[in-house]
Amino acid sequence: MSPRLGETCQRLEIEDAWIVDPGSTREGRGSLLVEGGRIGEVRWARRRATRATPDLLVLPGMVDIHAHLRQPGNEDAETIASGLAAAAHGGFTTVCAMANTDPPLDHAASLRDVQRLAGEAPTPVRMLAYATISEGRAGTVLARLGELSDAGAVGFSDDGAPVDDGTLLRSALAYAGALDRPVMEHPELRTLTQGAEANEGLPATILGLQGWPRSAESTAVARALGLLDEAVRAAPPGDRPRLHLAHVSTAEALDLIRIARQAGLPVTCEVTPHHLALHDGWLGGDRRWAWDAAADPWAGAAAEAAPYDPATRVNPPLRAPTDALALWSGLADGTIQAIATDHAPHRAVDKHVEYGQAATGISGLETALAVALEGVAAGLADLATVVRALTLGPAAVIDPPERATASHELVPGLVTGAVADLVVVDRRAAWTVDADSLVSRGKNTPLLGRSLPARVLLTVAQGRFAYLDPDLA
Repeated sequence: MSPRLGETCQRLEIEDAWIVDPGSTREGRGSLLVEGGRIGEVRWARRRATRATPDLLVLPGMVDIHAHLRQPGNEDAETIASGLAAAAHGGFTTVCAMANTDPPLDHAASLRDVQRLAGEAPTPVRMLAYATISEGRAGTVLARLGELSDAGAVGFSDDGAPVDDGTLLRSALAYAGALDRPVMEHPELRTLTQGAEANEGLPATILGLQGWPRSAESTAVARALGLLDEAVRAAPPGDRPRLHLAHVSTAEALDLIRIARQAGLPVTCEVTPHHLALHDGWLGGDRRWAWDAAADPWAGAAAEAAPYDPATRVNPPLRAPTDALALWSGLADGTIQAIATDHAPHRAVDKHVEYGQAATGISGLETALAVALEGVAAGLADLATVVRALTLGPAAVIDPPERATASHELVPGLVTGAVADLVVVDRRAAWTVDADSLVSRGKNTPLLGRSLPARVLLTVAQGRFAYLDPDLA
């Protein structure tokens, strides 16, 4: 009898696979056994095989620290249950839900409500949740961070909106530091982005779209880093103010973060798959990956798709191909800790409108791994670096390894005896991104119709089956 979703994985043997375990920094050919929902054994091949690398890829369950699950308030776009099912299809076993719901997660009761909904969802995928920085995400009054932390908030963020009030952001860093929780800031200087529709560059000029300056991000990053420095200097012994910068998209912002980290500031950051792989030429119909466009900028003049596809409208906007290459370099040198999807599902009615009026965001939980592996295939990063940025890196943002006890028992590794959290992928098998293949209610992705590699065959979360490819049933 075929296993059913939610059932404990009683026995699973995976033979002759390519195993990547960033926890042990090991990668290679091997076999893995799961018994009774726990990893029974990992057997590594003793010698480097001369034959071809196996197509079967085994990774720790991935951790997404930035996803919008829309419930409460916009269940037509996504529910917690459908979002967690989409996560399982994409190979994620832990998802951190953002707080910009309607109403926002700014009180302990609201936080407990979404936790209850996650517990009732028919999936073993974990959902953790951020709470807001400010009451109502209005940016004027600090939320009750202590109560929210006690209720289980893994961090604080007004994502979707920056905290414009510097005094409030500095206070949030100080209070969250006392609670040992990170503050995730959306870096955007809104006085520069009012009415902006697309990255300020040649594609926006050609298409007649209002430009979104790069300095809107880099200036906001510089301000946040300055406030973090002040909060750290003023913090009492034992307090740990920590800043996490969401969806970094420009080379200039990344350089500022690199310098801050080298100076010892406790700042982390993330990058989305679409900012790694897509570029602002997609607005005009160029459907090449960013690295191909960077190598030959003018080859995309003959567009492969119609311009003004609202699925390409995101915040921050898709940037130049050279920015994507800079972000890949940031992954390689450790400046960027996490690849986070910024999964932002929308109803068709909110996307299929005039470009500048379209809701911003891409539905990305189910395509993130495949897109990242395209960059690996192009030689922009090695497999171990990308897997770490999808597993240990994001887990450490919310549960730093130096903490005495991990509050959420994230185990993004393949450790004998541990509860099984893993994903099995056929990295050569292609699949087509279409409305039927996506589990999420949000079908808003410019990748629709595109063939991608890395078909997820199986996801096990907390020792139970979270996703099974239909061909395995």
